[in-house]
Parts: sequence; structure tokens; C-alpha cells
Amino acid sequence: MKRVGILTSGGDAPGMNAAVRAVVRTGLIHGLEMFVIYDGYKGLVEGNIKQVDRDFVSDIVSRGGTIIRSARLPEFKDENVRKIGIEQLKKFGIEALVCIGGDGTYQGAMALTKMGINCIALPGTIDNDIASSDFTIGFDTALNTITECVDKLRDTSSSHQRCSVIEVMGRYCGDLALYAGIACGADLIVTSDHILQRNDIIARLKAMHEEGRRHAIVIITEKLCDVHQLAYDIEKGSGYECRAEVLGRIQRGGSPTASDRVLAGRLGVRAIELLLEGKGGRCVGLRGNDLVDYDIEEALKMERDRHSNLIKVVTSIC
Repeated sequence: MKRVGILTSGGDAPGMNAAVRAVVRTGLIHGLEMFVIYDGYKGLVEGNIKQVDRDFVSDIVSRGGTIIRSARLPEFKDENVRKIGIEQLKKFGIEALVCIGGDGTYQGAMALTKMGINCIALPGTIDNDIASSDFTIGFDTALNTITECVDKLRDTSSSHQRCSVIEVMGRYCGDLALYAGIACGADLIVTSDHILQRNDIIARLKAMHEEGRRHAIVIITEKLCDVHQLAYDIEKGSGYECRAEVLGRIQRGGSPTASDRVLAGRLGVRAIELLLEGKGGRCVGLRGNDLVDYDIEEALKMERDRHSNLIKVVTSIC
């Protein structure tokens, strides 16, 4: 193996640049020729590929987003579309790929490996919804962004004796809501793993209002309900004036935290090591403080098993 490519796919996540930097520099140290593929799998199919050196990744470790950009390409599920991508790799003599992203990125890497291109996948998603890793690149930064926003909203909620219903990202994974709720001292946390019925939410908030609690914070994972309607129902039934706040894509941006930079660096180095060992179809993750790697197909079937302990904390202190 002489030439390795790297791409970022799906939603961008803070720390992706740090991972790109680690992969490129580690590859160069081992005498590999390194290439970046712009715009994810879309750029792969279009042949948007460039050879890079050490200078290309200078001064990017602290930058959010991804300098090699990202895109979604649902058509990549089609084998004929993937064949076009493989032909593009052959034009540049690229024999292996490091793919950074979420589960869709993992599926693409697994499919390419089965077609003869060794791929290593790294978990880059703010949602923390990759079960094979305790934490994903970008999660800690997004969590800190949410915490800062909720702390500011608390000031206004307190001043106006108001309830704030705050919707955070996570797709169908509740980790951002759970961790942020604990970190911010939220009064109620609602996720797909910690469901509270609308009537229960209103009843609890009504009891808080009657106890003289001046304000309340409710953190909820996106896609569970219409938070504006929920805020209306809370105001109607609890006694609190209530507002809904949707944090949205602000959670994706910003300079990555030190934790995300270190995680990205460790995962990036390990990706090159696995390729040098002749391995493909693997994904790298973190268990405790140890790096682990799994077959991608196995990883995609894993169930997330870390919520029970968090929910115990939630039910104890929220």
C-alpha cells in the first residue's frame, strides 16, 4: 500500500479537521502518499481528489467543520455508483480510504471494502450515536455549546419566572440531551430512552410552580414532538409562562474542545496503523480510555448500552 485517501461524510462535526490532520501526518511519517477527497462520497464519485502534504493540514486542528467539506449522497447505496467511485480511486492509484462520519459513512466504507478497497471508519458525529465507541468526534464540543446556551437561557427564565423548553440535536439518540441536562441541572429531560408523557411533564411542572419554584428548564431531544406545541400546553396547564427554544445547527459549529481534538488524534493515528497491518472494513472507537476496533458490519448491529447509568443519575438529581 502506497496511497491512502481520506474523506468526511454526512453532517460535519467539530474535530473532523483534527482527525484529517492526524491521518495525513501519520500516513506521511510512514512513507505513504496522502490524498484528500472533497465533498465525501459525492466527491469520490466525481473525482474531486487532491494529493496533500504536511503543510495542507497545518493550523487546522483548532478549526471547526471540515476543510475537505462534506456532502450526502444517498445514491452511493447503488453498487454501480460505488463502481464509479472505485474507478476514480484507481485513476489516482489510491488503494485504501479513511472515512470519517456517522452510520451512513460506515455503511459506505463497509460496502467499498467488500468491493476491494480497504476502508477504516472513524466516528465523526455530534450525536454520539455510534454504538461501537463511547464517544464520537464532535460530541463533547456540541455538548459544551449546548451547556453554554442553556446556562444563558436559564438567566432569562429566572428573570421572567418562565419555563424554557429547549430542543437539542441528536437525531434519535438522546445523549446530548441526557448529558446536557445533567450538566445544566435541568428539571426535566426527555429522550427516546427516557420518555415522559405530556401529561406527566405538565403535572410535574405544575407541582413545581405550586411549590414556588421561580423557573424551570426542560431539555428534549429533537424529533420527539413539536416543542412549540409542548410549550403552549405547558403554559396552559402548569401556571408557568413557557417558551420553546430550538438550538438547531449552532450546535454543530465552533472550535473543537481539547477532548475532541485528542480523541480525533488518537483515532486518526490508529486508522493508519490498521491499514498498514493490511486490515480493512474496520472502525475505530473508544472504550473507557482504550482504543478498540471492530468489524464495521458488527459495529452497525451493536446496541447502545450506556443509557441505564445516565438515567439513574437523571432520576436521582433532576
